[in-house]
Amino acid sequence: MNNKAGFPKKSPNSYSHSSDDIPAALRDTSDTGNKLKLQPPVLITGGLAGFVLLAVISGFLFSLTTPKPTTNSVAETISSPPLVTNTPDNSKSVLGHFEYPEAPESELVAITADGRIRMRKSAAVKFQAMVQAARSAGVILVPISGFRSVKQQNQLFFEISAQRNQTPAERAALSAPPGHSEHHTGYAVDIGDRTVPATNLQANFDNTKAYQWLQANAARFSFELSFPKENLQGVSYEPWHWRFVGDSDSLETFYKAKNIKPVQTQ
Repeated sequence: MNNKAGFPKKSPNSYSHSSDDIPAALRDTSDTGNKLKLQPPVLITGGLAGFVLLAVISGFLFSLTTPKPTTNSVAETISSPPLVTNTPDNSKSVLGHFEYPEAPESELVAITADGRIRMRKSAAVKFQAMVQAARSAGVILVPISGFRSVKQQNQLFFEISAQRNQTPAERAALSAPPGHSEHHTGYAVDIGDRTVPATNLQANFDNTKAYQWLQANAARFSFELSFPKENLQGVSYEPWHWRFVGDSDSLETFYKAKNIKPVQTQ
């Protein structure tokens, strides 16, 4: 026999369920008052209303059991861009010396009358101005070495190290390996004091008037000491070796990717 909704009648016990058959979220565990016993929606209401109620309950259960997405929203992505680091790359250094390109021949000019010692044009102009300023103060600066090619550096490094029975590490403390000398750039120059030539390329050059004048005035002409005492590269102290850092190209050549920090002055 059918009821008004068209469904066959069932006996009162036909849809009995234990509490385990009902989702935990829908159980009424209150001990006060009359317990509400949930029955299948089609028995509480019939027809279209029962179908709608069943759909609502099904959607609720689905929302409870569906995992939440873990991807960030568009807003979160925009407000939290990926972290980009700019770590200096010193991987091309050899025995404490960095890699440097050779200056093009078209950029080199002589800084001595015989044309033997050359530097880049921008560095040469400032060096000659520095020499004149020092001479006015009674100090005679003498250039000992300027630009050197990779071929010339190869001879200085390997042939002399063999003559002196030096290991590469021992030689590197005194001379850069080929391809890694600041002299390749055309911005570096070795300076001596004409009045005391015995101090040329020696640590005691720092006792000369020339060195003392350079310490006080070289920065005005954009020159700086390359290898001071206890320098981070581990190169031997060279008070005679100075480099030009007075334009963007020379500055990038010597400072790019070397993690050198600013120096605080008072």
